[in-house]
Amino acid sequence: MQRHGSGGSAVIPFRAAGFALLLAHLTLVGWLTLRPLDLPWVMAPNLEPLAGIRAALSAGPLEAARRIGGGLALLAPLGVLLPLASGRLEAGAWASLARTVLAGGLVSMGIELLQTVVPGRVVDVDAVLLAMAGVALAHLAVVPTWRGRLRRRLERPAGAVRGGSGPRPGGRGGGGVAREEVPQGATPRIPRVGIAP
Repeated sequence: MQRHGSGGSAVIPFRAAGFALLLAHLTLVGWLTLRPLDLPWVMAPNLEPLAGIRAALSAGPLEAARRIGGGLALLAPLGVLLPLASGRLEAGAWASLARTVLAGGLVSMGIELLQTVVPGRVVDVDAVLLAMAGVALAHLAVVPTWRGRLRRRLERPAGAVRGGSGPRPGGRGGGGVAREEVPQGATPRIPRVGIAP
């Protein structure tokens, strides 16, 4: 069976598309999160985990859905684009999830650190937690199924060649014998030579 690892030529188009989409998404995220905001006042930085989520829940269902949904969706595409850009088809499910969530958390932390020098932006530790949860949900929803289908698609031609040794129903001549099984005659034998006394 032909192996299609991380450097296989069959996944190069997927890696190129994933890398291009990843750059486009990060550019959009940077534009959305690092623009200066002209506000009359800003909230204090939130360094207590889950405090911002509790405040959003107490503000009503619409505000909670806007804040929490926005936090989950902001970096969620990374859960799909990072594995797509890596091109690993044989990666373990849990190892891939851990790597992707860790990378998403690092990207979110980088954004939060950069926001400290942007007017109108404040640090929010809950944004990192929501971003990591969104990355994890997107990864679990898409990547295992996508990798399984792609592996089956890439292995199908090799399986068709391997499985071609059986009878062919519509074969010419009706013999149904594959080329590998055509009798070639007896194996040639070398006569034994006696040993000199």
